[in-house]
Amino acid sequence: MSTSPSTIDRILSLVGSPTGLTARKMFGEYGLFLDGKMVALVCDDTLFVKPTEPGIDLLGEHEMGSPYPGAKPCLMVPERLQNQPGRLEALFEATAQALPAPKPKKAKTSITEKRNRGTRP
Repeated sequence: MSTSPSTIDRILSLVGSPTGLTARKMFGEYGLFLDGKMVALVCDDTLFVKPTEPGIDLLGEHEMGSPYPGAKPCLMVPERLQNQPGRLEALFEATAQALPAPKPKKAKTSITEKRNRGTRP
C-alpha cells in the first residue's frame, strides 16, 4: 500500500507554505524537505519524522517505528498532532535545525570527460 496524494496535500496545506516545506515522491512514498534537509517520510499514509532531541522534546510521549523494512526507527507522529498545524510546523522546524546540512552534490561528469580520464598523455 502506498501513500495517498491527499495525505501529502493535507500535510502541505497545514504547514507547507509558511515554512517552505516541500514533498518529493520517492519509491512510491514521499520525503518531506525543509531547508534542503529531509525531515520526514510519509509511508503508507503514516508520518515519520527523523528523531532529534528537539523533536522528541516537542512530541512528548511518542511511538517509534520504521517507515519501511530495514529503515532506522523514526518518530511516528500521531493523527491528533497532524491536525495541529502550529505544533507540526514547530516539529519540522526543530528537526531541520537539529539535522546537519546536506552534503554538496558532486558535479556531473560528461561522457567525454570520463573517456579522457582513461587515457594518459
